[in-house]
Amino acid sequence: MNAHWYFDFISPFSYLQLRKLREWRARLDVRPVPIAFGAVLAHNGNLGPAEIPGRREFTYRFVQWQAETAGIPLRFPPAHPFNPLAALRLCIAGGTTWESIEAIFNHLWRDGRAGTDAAELAEVGRLLGVDNVENAINAAEVKSRLRANTDDAIAAGVFGVPTLRVGDERFWGNDASAMIEDWLSHPNRFAGAEYRRIAQLPFGIKRRH
Repeated sequence: MNAHWYFDFISPFSYLQLRKLREWRARLDVRPVPIAFGAVLAHNGNLGPAEIPGRREFTYRFVQWQAETAGIPLRFPPAHPFNPLAALRLCIAGGTTWESIEAIFNHLWRDGRAGTDAAELAEVGRLLGVDNVENAINAAEVKSRLRANTDDAIAAGVFGVPTLRVGDERFWGNDASAMIEDWLSHPNRFAGAEYRRIAQLPFGIKRRH
């Protein structure tokens, strides 16, 4: 089966799900798609979890707890949220390979290093064979690819990262990893009457904005 994995380097949950991706790729043909999460939030009129007081503190604790219980090394970068555009563009310049994705995530979230500009990404750039990171991340075709990825993700109904899309099914968040594994083993899981009913559940009330 073909699948798309939408991610942003700003997301620690995307980093945490990488280990599961290695297992799922044995069963799925997964295409990684770097997107600008901030643009997705703006399109939907939402704030990110790290932008909401209270939720920010809980989210960071939840991230650290998930990493520790899963045995995944994790250290937060010097500041968060940070601007991920340079890292996203470097990934695209590096061919959007799994090797480039893991190298950049490890730089940011395993080693806890900054990655908001060419200078901060120079070392990981060299690992990927990109000697001039400044030129690479400012290339018109790289910027255009990131915009197209993000627009395509929005058109596909992606509202958060990480999201795994397999056909019409979308699974959002590292929390959904167990749900994905169950669905891979039971592909008719969501075909039942109750799942069909809740998919069409009417609003009881709508908030005024």
